[in-house]
Amino acid sequence: MRTLTVLGCDGSWPGPGGAGSGYLVAAAGTSILLDAGPGTFSELQRHIDPDDIDAVVVSHAHPDHWTDLESFATWAGYGPGRERFRGAGGRPLVVYAPPGLRELSHYGDATWVEWRDLAESGACTVGALEVRVTSTDHGIATRAVCVSHDGATLAYSADSGPGWSVKSFGVDVGTFLCEATYTQEAEGSMLHLSGREAGAMAGAAGVGRLIVTHRWPTVSADEVRREAELAFGHPVEQASMGAVFSW
Repeated sequence: MRTLTVLGCDGSWPGPGGAGSGYLVAAAGTSILLDAGPGTFSELQRHIDPDDIDAVVVSHAHPDHWTDLESFATWAGYGPGRERFRGAGGRPLVVYAPPGLRELSHYGDATWVEWRDLAESGACTVGALEVRVTSTDHGIATRAVCVSHDGATLAYSADSGPGWSVKSFGVDVGTFLCEATYTQEAEGSMLHLSGREAGAMAGAAGVGRLIVTHRWPTVSADEVRREAELAFGHPVEQASMGAVFSW
């Protein structure tokens, strides 16, 4: 069974009771933490033992997408994960991230964290999953991520303005987790997508299923979803904390 569990989906800052961007992607005994925004490590422990995470993939260095990596690394180095990640015969906490993020981390030189740079485009294998990345339109180095397993694909836009498209992966995308930070009235104000832009991109790329995420806590979820549906031409789902989707 392939699952996508939402650990946090608030855009730019967490709202009351919410968390920044973070998703647990699992299939065939492999588990990836995809982004680690504030509050997501707490939520992660409700769904899985962090010992069972095979790798962390961080899309970019904006704080709402990565700062709970510090909590995970502390847990791995000094807390319950110490034996697994620092003990004899253990394995390091593998972190894939764009160049530059390691220098921001308190654990950039930790012996139990293995940092691997995400190039502007490329692919790697994590357990049973193939992971591909492309660069988005977000000002700083930001990687969209496409995870594949046994013919199924899950793409994640990370953060992006309209200058990027999920088409850049060059594969048919079954499930697309796409940022939709605000409604169309705010288009062009920042390098983010509106619900309308997310829906239009997904429709043009022919994706099978669209899930919108990264909504600002002050923006109506229903309004974002409705304009995404109108542009996509099919039902659209809105990410919510704790939600579990199959892919």
